[in-house]
Formats: sequence, structure tokens, C-alpha cells
Amino acid sequence: MLIPRQKTPDLSLPLLGGGTFDLTTDGSERGTVVCFYRGLHCPLCATYLTELEKRTPEFAERGVKTIAISSDGDERTQAMADKISAKELRFGYDLSLSKAKEWGLYISTSRGKTSIGIEEPALFSEPGLFMVTPQQTLYYGSVQTMPFVRPHFSELVGALDFAISNEYPARGEYTGAV
Repeated sequence: MLIPRQKTPDLSLPLLGGGTFDLTTDGSERGTVVCFYRGLHCPLCATYLTELEKRTPEFAERGVKTIAISSDGDERTQAMADKISAKELRFGYDLSLSKAKEWGLYISTSRGKTSIGIEEPALFSEPGLFMVTPQQTLYYGSVQTMPFVRPHFSELVGALDFAISNEYPARGEYTGAV
């Protein structure tokens, strides 16, 4: 389990369009929103990433970068970026399932073709949304066992405004006896 205010696992992946995303050197003023998604096969992911694409400039205004990541390869990742008409949102690909587990993501097995007729990979990670500070510590985290009921990006933008103006610390950091 990832712990707020503690260092997250390292994360380095190829980016669509070239280059590499490296969380340790991402260079954002206030942090990075890391959105792990299931893959091209998931119609709910496309809807969710469309919203993140729309909100990415709002995050940027607050000094926060965004990235969408899955275990899909470059071709399926490009197809997802094309599907949502991505212009602002960065896409990382080839997430290993062992790295997904380090981040606390759940792993699912294929059930064949989805409702949109795209084959699921044999194994893939379920969604997760994280806000990571420039020091690579966890500020916010949410993981799902299913593609449904994900955090809203509009609420995260609003929460960032509150956190910035009130210097609100990451919560959930206690790991002692209860």
C-alpha cells in the first residue's frame, strides 16, 4: 500500500510522440496527476480520459502536469489518444504489471471482447488515480477494482485550489498501531 507523504515507486515509461516520462524528473511546480487506465478495450476509460484531456489545462494553470498510463503498447495507446482527440494529455505506455502492482493497482484477467468489440489483453491493470508531489511523495491516491465510479477531475481541480490556498497536507499518513 502506498502511504501519503512517503515516496512513491519510481515510474519511467515511453511517451507517445517520443521521449520518456520519468516521474523523478517530471519537473512540475506542484506535482503530477498520474491516471492509470485499463486500456483501449475499455469504453469507460475513453470517457474518463476525455474528461482528463479537457481538464489538463486547468491542472497546468495550477502547476500540475498530467499523464495517462496503461499496459497497452504504443499502437493501442495511440489509438486511445486518437479516440479521445488528445492534444494536451500525455500518454505513457508499456506499463509492466509488476510495476502496476507496486502502485497498488488491481490486476484482471481477460474476458474476451468488450462491449465495443475490442479484445482485452490476457492481463491488465484496473484504474488508479494519483497526485504525486514534485518530491515524488504521494499526495492523493485512489484505486478501483472495476472501471466504474472513478474520482471526478473537476473535484480534484477544486480540491487543489483549496489545498494550495490553505497549504493543506496529504492525509492518511499514519502507519502506527491502532
